[in-house]
Amino acid sequence: MQSVFSSIQSINQFLWSGPLLFLLMGTHLYFTMKLHFPQKKIFKAIRLSVMPSEKKDGSNLSVFATLSTTLAATLGTGNIIGVSTAVALGGPGAVFWCWITGILGMATAYAECFLSVRFRSRDKEGAYQGGPMYVWQNGLGRPSVGKFYGLLTLIAAFGVGCTTQSNSITQTTSLSFGLNPHIAGFAAAIIAGLVIIGGIRSIGNVCMKIVPFLAILYTASCVLLLFLNREALLPAIRLILTHALAPRAALGGAAGSSLMLTARYGIARGLFTNEAGIGTAAIAAAASETNDPAHQAYVSMTAVFWDTVVMCLLSGLVITSSMLLHPESVQGVNEAGLTEAAFSYLPLGGNVFLSLCLVAFAITTLIGWSYLGEQAYRYVTGNRGIFFYKVAYIVMIYIGAVLPLNLVWECTDLINALMVIPNVAALFLLQRFLRDKLSDS
Repeated sequence: MQSVFSSIQSINQFLWSGPLLFLLMGTHLYFTMKLHFPQKKIFKAIRLSVMPSEKKDGSNLSVFATLSTTLAATLGTGNIIGVSTAVALGGPGAVFWCWITGILGMATAYAECFLSVRFRSRDKEGAYQGGPMYVWQNGLGRPSVGKFYGLLTLIAAFGVGCTTQSNSITQTTSLSFGLNPHIAGFAAAIIAGLVIIGGIRSIGNVCMKIVPFLAILYTASCVLLLFLNREALLPAIRLILTHALAPRAALGGAAGSSLMLTARYGIARGLFTNEAGIGTAAIAAAASETNDPAHQAYVSMTAVFWDTVVMCLLSGLVITSSMLLHPESVQGVNEAGLTEAAFSYLPLGGNVFLSLCLVAFAITTLIGWSYLGEQAYRYVTGNRGIFFYKVAYIVMIYIGAVLPLNLVWECTDLINALMVIPNVAALFLLQRFLRDKLSDS
């Protein structure tokens, strides 16, 4: 088993240290230019995301519900712990490269969500089903590739979407509140399970209510910390910018010492947290009740904006300004502890608040990824045994909470790498269908 773990770890280190980073960043740049910088329409896209729907389709989700479901699957530990590890391993400049990844990644998110709506299918109940699986089937006539991607997505749902999230819940509650992992895992399974069993409407409704609230709460706490750290804010911005292009040893042992190292960790964390290029956001986008692919693509693009351009940047600024203002607080802190050290200066129990945020985000991720996995399961099995999938997913929430997950993390990284290839290939093969204007319908 150890040899298998070492082999997968070596493959991941090779893929995520160069080839995939260049592939995804190249894709982001290409579609940014191909689509004439759709990022410039971000404020229009935000308005579209909150506009009331002109029609109500009981079988599908509103555009805002699809956005909330996407954010449920992506917001969370990557924005909080992921940024901490990026700064610790790549230095403060990693925040800049993470931010750039979000800016450019919006174009790729637009492209994959546009094609997902364009080539989706509708089942006998009237519910839309889509994602890279259907793009390969309906757009390229290769259902076998679609099934391969669907199988990878299903495995990823049980990995990064399920077991790793429940494990992060038990680690957080055990360290912060002394809660038994079995109790925490069982509670997480029950809470998420009640939503998951209710189906797509239940998932969409819960995500619409909880995800925006959590995002606003975490964002407000970061803004408050930046206000408290205001004398170090401008120096933090200067440090991030200068370190991004001319890395050097940073405060508190942050290890960034080369441009490649700094860019690698910043880009990798950005890609992991917003998932642009992996294709999972397109699965949620396809469930939208709108018939205009461009409309939904713009709305889905905002998920990357909120996830990486806003929240990861705020986390990075909080960490860096805190390092400058309180350098003693990060001495001897591990890679994931920089955010906790920064939040310790938040009034009225900052670390408790951060722990609760991590748990809440992890639960919403469990819920959001359950839907992505369900759609993949439907495609692979032909809509057979959906209840079995839901029960298995809920059981895995508990199992993941009480098991060591080093191998699961490594396998998930490898699965994500394999998902990128068919998804990005479909974008290039079908780029002639892409447009950046809303229809008149």
